Amino acid sequence: MQIRPGPIRKTRRFFNDPGHAHELTFTCYRRMKLLDRDRSRNWMVFALEQARRRWEFELWGYVIMPEHVHVLLFPKQHNYDMSMIVKSIKQSVARRAVGWLRLNAPAFLPRLRVRWPNGREEYRFWQQGGGYDRNLFNDRSAWASIQYMHANPVRRELATSEIHWRWSSARWYAGLDDLAIAMDSAPG
Repeated sequence: MQIRPGPIRKTRRFFNDPGHAHELTFTCYRRMKLLDRDRSRNWMVFALEQARRRWEFELWGYVIMPEHVHVLLFPKQHNYDMSMIVKSIKQSVARRAVGWLRLNAPAFLPRLRVRWPNGREEYRFWQQGGGYDRNLFNDRSAWASIQYMHANPVRRELATSEIHWRWSSARWYAGLDDLAIAMDSAPG
């Protein structure tokens, strides 16, 4: 199956305001459950860790769902570029996924393929565009974002309790040890 993208490319404008946290959401291509295996979830964790070191942000919350990810982060630098932070996270996961599929499941790759009118092909892991980015500038909004994230697996019946979903910062906030990735601090 080949998908021909339209001439309009979705873009997202990021607001790089000092002192603001960012609530991000990335959705998998065509809402496929590309993050439903520990392997791909670990790629996401690795990408968050790498981006956190490179771009100097505090990670305040996250949840990795089968077809999307929520992240709450707080840039430590006065001057930062959210588009570069998002790009580094998403590209890292996409490259690992496509590389793994080429070696281990090449028959799946056509489901991710996009052919452009000029003949160029690419494989998508993420839905096109920058995803969702909402600036948060007070503690109340940040905590509401974290509560919303943590409730996702329970609402979707993937876990009976927020702390039973390994791929969420809820376990860190509950003081548990078995973490996919630790938070830097909490809002406030």
